[in-house]
Amino acid sequence: MTDRTFETWPQTYARIGGVLYLMVIVIGFCTEFFVKDKLVVSGDVTATANNIAASESLWRISIAGDVILLVCAVPLTLILYLLLRPVNKSLALFAILFNIVEFLIEAASKLCLLAALFLSGKADYLKVFEPPQLHALVSISLKLHDYGFGIDLIFFGFACLVNGYLLFRSGYFPRALGVLMAIAGLSYLANSFTLILAPAYAGTVFVVLVLALIGELSLCLWLLVKNVNVERWKAQASATGNVI
Repeated sequence: MTDRTFETWPQTYARIGGVLYLMVIVIGFCTEFFVKDKLVVSGDVTATANNIAASESLWRISIAGDVILLVCAVPLTLILYLLLRPVNKSLALFAILFNIVEFLIEAASKLCLLAALFLSGKADYLKVFEPPQLHALVSISLKLHDYGFGIDLIFFGFACLVNGYLLFRSGYFPRALGVLMAIAGLSYLANSFTLILAPAYAGTVFVVLVLALIGELSLCLWLLVKNVNVERWKAQASATGNVI
């Protein structure tokens, strides 16, 4: 690697990572609050099924957005690994393993959203079911998606904890970022385990995800605006031999 490339690639990768992170946050926010929250009516499966059927294109766009989100998250995970590898290569790989499991679960959970769409339609093969039965199946599909998403956030939460530790120990990122990402990870774990173990309190604990958003948005903006302290990154990377 040339000296110039060695000096500039961490900043370039960090900015690309910041853009990808921002896309993940924006897409996730839009699909959740501008689509699912508008179409899914809590406690009314009939209204929910009718809303999905009436807004099929919007529902499909939402699912496509979730897939694009995952596509962006893959290179983002690699970039975070490359930036944090000089701190501890084994732990950086550990975070990637958590992310890989998370991606697989989240991708599979999107099939439940497609199932809800199919069950809300008027295909001939659905005529063997009564409308209340179909609406109940729609409700089950959406619930499976919610629980699948909750499980995938457990693995993401552990990835946030590991990355938070690496950020805190790096020396080329502010320690506050590491603390905020660790809090984000704990928030995801608290929310998901509450959903699984005590679902009656899931709505109450859901507010802790605001802390998760603060942590992730802080890292995203830091990568975009402030970037990496290259001199300290170079020193750490040279000391450990973790240089591309």
